Amino acid sequence: MTSPSHQLNFLSLGDSYTIGEGVLRPDRWCVQLAGMLRANGVDMSDPDIIAQTGWTTDELQVAIQNANNTKIYDYVSLLIGVNNQYRGQSLEKYRTEFRQLLQTATQFAGGNSDRMFVLSIPDWGRSAFAEGRDKAQISNEIDAFNAVAEEECKLTGITYIDITPISRRAEGDATQFADDGLHYSGKHMRQWAEKAFLWLQHHLH
Repeated sequence: MTSPSHQLNFLSLGDSYTIGEGVLRPDRWCVQLAGMLRANGVDMSDPDIIAQTGWTTDELQVAIQNANNTKIYDYVSLLIGVNNQYRGQSLEKYRTEFRQLLQTATQFAGGNSDRMFVLSIPDWGRSAFAEGRDKAQISNEIDAFNAVAEEECKLTGITYIDITPISRRAEGDATQFADDGLHYSGKHMRQWAEKAFLWLQHHLH
């Protein structure tokens, strides 16, 4: 592996899953990912994060504009859409706004879509929080939103990392969730980080 002359940097965009609602900062998947890279000899800084619990695609876009961040990053991640699903927004609205976010995120990567990656939306229908709700409907809707995200990634040559099956395997295991029974624990998010790490490690070679 060639060592770059500067420390690599990383921007992580999203919602509660990106900031790791209910867990400490070191447990966030993106922070864990940076740590894994450093442990494997990659000089990667901890990520800059633009994310907040509850954000939909349009709210993230507004927040990015308001952040007025003009930096260019070596890598940019995007994980967004669960709140669009939760609020019953349309797939058409999501597609349009997700496409805009991919363009925005790629600008942060210096226009290089090869340095962009998207994580799929986890299935909160398998969490304790979803008890008493129609879990099958939630799963079907999450799948539909993820299908849109994957299609848009393919159209733009952006890597799509499917973590949804990992989130479904967490069902019934309290150690995989934060105390609120909805968001995920650091132990669980480590699995997301590991999947992203495999792609990044290959990409950096």
